[in-house]
Parts: sequence; structure tokens; C-alpha cells
Amino acid sequence: MRKPLLLAAAVAMVLSGGLCSQAMAGPYPTDKDITVIIPKNPGGGTDTTARGIINMMQEDMGNVKFVPVNKPDGNGIVGMVDVSKAKPDGYTLGMVTVELAIFPHQGKTKLSVDEFDSIIAPIAAPAALIVPKDAPYNNLEEFVSYLKEHPGEVMMGNSGVGAIWHIATLAFEKEFGVKVKHIPYPKGTADIAAAMAGKHISATLADPSSFKSQVEAGNLKILAVMADERTKMFPDVPTFKELGHDMAVRAWATLVAPKGTPKEVLDVLRASAKKVSSTKEFADYFLKQGIDPTSIIGEDANKMMKEDDAMYAEFLKDLMKK
Repeated sequence: MRKPLLLAAAVAMVLSGGLCSQAMAGPYPTDKDITVIIPKNPGGGTDTTARGIINMMQEDMGNVKFVPVNKPDGNGIVGMVDVSKAKPDGYTLGMVTVELAIFPHQGKTKLSVDEFDSIIAPIAAPAALIVPKDAPYNNLEEFVSYLKEHPGEVMMGNSGVGAIWHIATLAFEKEFGVKVKHIPYPKGTADIAAAMAGKHISATLADPSSFKSQVEAGNLKILAVMADERTKMFPDVPTFKELGHDMAVRAWATLVAPKGTPKEVLDVLRASAKKVSSTKEFADYFLKQGIDPTSIIGEDANKMMKEDDAMYAEFLKDLMKK
């Protein structure tokens, strides 16, 4: 009888040791680093946004280190794919950008918004209708009336065929039954701003933060923004929604985890993100960087991304036929 008793005691010790090891590991997060993949180059808006929010979450959570890793290859697709394929344990997170809702419908990737669980979208820059200060229209209604009187004449800058600000302009044309002359600037919003300053174009629908200095200098005016709420950067500018047109086109970047990450892990991350994004430090950081801060948490961010994916699918399907 002695051998069975010894065997039972040994098994009990092993099990006890295993339980102790689990207890020592503790709840999420442990002292293991959390890698955050950023699908853009260092120094850009997405990189600045990512580093800002994870630094604040790191300080809030206290017992963990967030390690940012830039992977801009393939217009960000490589980095976003790596996040989607990572082990869903909360130790590999990433930023995904609005291109995730655009590229699949252009045949550039099979990656989908459904392959991620959102933590927070700290930026969702709306398309703003921006025109020269001396333009003969001072509000959205007057601008639309002018377009109807001058069909196809007004030159509007965008970020390239099929890119977000081009899609915003297509949505605008469809909503109001007007036609404009599309002028692409594929290198981005900075080139659109320069074209506006040089009076090479008459209007644009784009991220207003890039035009802030010109607006403050009195060279440009913003007639309305395509957002659900007014922006913190331009609180006096009305939304399209306020003016009777439920339109939201926004360039977002969302901190996400791979699909299948346990709820208890997501709850920890979302709670921290919600807490820090309600602080003055959060708002001050983003406004100082020229970024209008938002705080779209968890399922609300998932909903935003899915809505935008459906919208871009519709417009790009029509565009690809042309």
C-alpha cells in the first residue's frame, strides 16, 4: 500500500505546484511586455496617436510596458495582417486605420474589420468642407446652391481616386445631387492644403486639422463637418447632421486586439482606455499635436468600423465600374 500512497502524494504535489504557478502568474496583464504594431511610419498622425494612448494606458495600468513597433510596408497592410494573425492573448495589439475599410473593396487585401476587437478609437477625423475665405458662399446651403448653378465647374481637391477624401466628395455629390471637378492629390492632405493656399482649387472635403493655421489666419473658412458631433478643434462649425444631412466620413485609427481575445482581457484594456481618454491630459496631448481627440470605446468602435466598411463597399463598387 505504500507505493500508491507515495504516488498519490506526488500527484498532489504536482497539481498543487501547477495551481501555485497559475496563481503566481496572476490575472492579465502579467509583467510580460505588450507589443503594439503601428502600420505607419514614425512621426505621422497614426504613430503619434498610438504612442500617446499607449503611454497613458501604461501609466494607468502600472504593471506593464507597451512596446510600439512600426510596420508601414504595403501601405500598412503588412502591419495590420500581423496583428490579425497574432496570438489573441492581449500581448500583441495594433493600430488599424480607415484603409482597413477601404482596401478590401479595391482588391488590395482580404483583411477585414471583422478580424479585430476594438479597444479605443482615439482619432476619427471628419471630412470638413473647406473653402477660401472670400468665396461667395458662407454656409453649406449656399455652397450647394452655387454648385447647382455651376455644375461641374467647381474644382475640389481630394486624396486620390478611391481614397477617403475622394469618397467623401462622391458621397457629397450623391447626397446633394451636384457635380464637381475632382482634382486628386495622392500624397495627402498637406498637398491639398498647399493647393488651397495657392488658389489652384476652390474647395475640399478633408481632415480640417491640416488647415488649422490657414483657418486661424483668416485665409480659409470651414462651412460644415461630416461628423456626428462638433469637433473640439472647431467647436463653432456645424455638422452636416445638424443641418439635416446624416453624413459621417472620418479618417479613424483604432487600437485593436486580434479577434478571439478573451473578454476579461478586453475589459481590462477598454477600462484603462476609457479612463485615460476622459482626462484633460488626453485632450491636451492630442490638441497640441494638431489632432482632434475622440474616445470611441470597444463595441462602439467596432460598430463605427463596420458602418464605414459597408459605406466604402457601396461607393467603391460603383467607382470600380467606371
